[in-house]
Amino acid sequence: MQICGIDDAGRGSMLGPLVIAGISIEKKNLRKLSALGVKDSKKLSPKKRQELYKSIIQLVDDYYVAKITPRSIDASVKKHCLNGLEAKYMAKVVSKLDPHTSYVDSCDVNPKRFGKEISTLSDNHKIKSYHHADSKFVIVSAASIIAKVSRDLAIEKLQKTYDLGSGYPSDSKTVKFVTKYFQKNKSLPTFVRKSWKPVQAIISKN
Repeated sequence: MQICGIDDAGRGSMLGPLVIAGISIEKKNLRKLSALGVKDSKKLSPKKRQELYKSIIQLVDDYYVAKITPRSIDASVKKHCLNGLEAKYMAKVVSKLDPHTSYVDSCDVNPKRFGKEISTLSDNHKIKSYHHADSKFVIVSAASIIAKVSRDLAIEKLQKTYDLGSGYPSDSKTVKFVTKYFQKNKSLPTFVRKSWKPVQAIISKN
C-alpha cells in the first residue's frame, strides 16, 4: 500500500518559486523514515536537511517536485486563489505518484475543504488534509525536507548573481535588494512576486 506525503516551501517568500514536493513509500516502510531521524524541516539545520534529503530520495519508492513561478503566483493572488493554485499543484503530485492515500499539509483554514479540492482535481484520490501535517506525520515531514532543500537550491542559484538574502520579508537584506533594484530600474526582475504586500509597499513608496 503506497502512502504519499506532500508539503510546500517558500509560500511566504517575496521572491523565487513556491515549491511543492511529494514522496511515496510502502506503508510498511514508514518506520524506516522515522529511523533516519526525519522530522519537520523547520526543526532541522540546513546541513541536516541536506543529509536527510539524500537519504530520503534513496529510501522512497518515488518522489516528485513541482516549482510554481512568481508569475503564476501573482496571477493567482490577483484572483484571490493562491490556495487553489497550491491545491492544483498538490493534485498534480498526487496524480504523478498515484498512491493509495495522500497526507497533505493544508494551507487553507479549512483542511477538509482543501483535501476535497485536491481529491477532485486528482480524479478522486484519497486525501487526508491537516494543519501542521509536517509535524504530525513522518511522511509529510520527509516531503517538507525535499521541498525545503529544493527551494533553497533555487534561491542559491539566484544568490550567485544577486545579493538578495533569504527571500523572506523578515530579512532586511531581501527588502534592501528589492528596494534598490526597483529604485534603479523602475521595474522588478521576473523572480520577484510583485503581488506580495511588502513588494507593493516598496513600489508605491518609490
